[in-house]
Amino acid sequence: MAMELNITINQSWWPENSSVLPSLEPSVSTEWEIKFIPPLIFTFSLLGLVFNSFVLAVFAAYRDRLTVAEIYLSNLALADFALLCCLPFWAMNIMNRFNWQYGDASCKIVNSVIIVNFYTSVHTLVMISIDRYLALVKTMKARLFRRTLYAKIICVILWLLALLLSTPYIVHRKVKFIEEYGTISCVLDYSHGSFWKLAHQTLMNVAGFMLPVLVIVFCNWNIIRTLAQREERAGSPDSGDTKAVGLVYAVTLLFLLCWGPLQVFTFLDSLSDVQVLNETWFHTLDVGRQVSGYLAFLNSTLNPLLYVFSGQYFKRKVSAIYRSAQRRGSDMTIFQRSVVSTYINRTEQIKNVVIPNSTHQM
Repeated sequence: MAMELNITINQSWWPENSSVLPSLEPSVSTEWEIKFIPPLIFTFSLLGLVFNSFVLAVFAAYRDRLTVAEIYLSNLALADFALLCCLPFWAMNIMNRFNWQYGDASCKIVNSVIIVNFYTSVHTLVMISIDRYLALVKTMKARLFRRTLYAKIICVILWLLALLLSTPYIVHRKVKFIEEYGTISCVLDYSHGSFWKLAHQTLMNVAGFMLPVLVIVFCNWNIIRTLAQREERAGSPDSGDTKAVGLVYAVTLLFLLCWGPLQVFTFLDSLSDVQVLNETWFHTLDVGRQVSGYLAFLNSTLNPLLYVFSGQYFKRKVSAIYRSAQRRGSDMTIFQRSVVSTYINRTEQIKNVVIPNSTHQM
């Protein structure tokens, strides 16, 4: 994530300039961050990569039979996987006291993947909610719009849109020598004017949060109302419908809990830049951005657990793969035993032929 330099020399997360530490006599809080934050990031990355690899492997095994919702969920897992691949670079950057050692190109790529992941994730959640809305509320239109080919094309469009929305971030991210502290750091350089920073943060709040949340709330509200009406008519809830939307609600709620705080502190930071908030907010914003940044990382690690524990259809796919693997293992064992048995029988036959001949010759 992006970090900034502030007067207490503490790192602040996204979306301001990267944090750099003084080469001599760093503050106590900074020493604590260097000691404890990298292991935390490495843990998030390792667990998340393992979990998301498992999810992607299961979906890949059924790639020809995925539903529209599962295509979107696999796209979400892919975005999380890409993010987690980049986090170790930031852990190493912190361990190196915020001296970026990987070149200008990797500075742009690694940090851009993080924000591209954010946009891709939130817009994929929007499409998941729209898909559920069409399937459960607009059932007649669902046959026309809910096609796997359309879902795959939309996923590609979402990645391109995320890349476009991340352009200001990519342009201003660069490796820069901070003369005051003697560090070569990967920073967001808004030296051309604060307009770019304000524009970037406003774009994040509006296109990356407010509008998507409005669409998600609209879809889910109508889904809940439609399911309640069906329950009244039927006299009992439809377990199939409940399971179908349960995972969507869980993934959406986790995203809001993990990314929501960062959006709030980004908005407050924008108010601070236009001097709506005074300097007494500085420490609160600094700590808030740090905590909310780590919380946002956690989202990519926890998402796969929701698929495993909340996704009924995902569980069925895992069970089917396990049973298929067991059958293949049993077949292989029987085959191996057959080969061994044949080999032993043939050996015994050879011995029965050879021994009498040799005795007769003697």
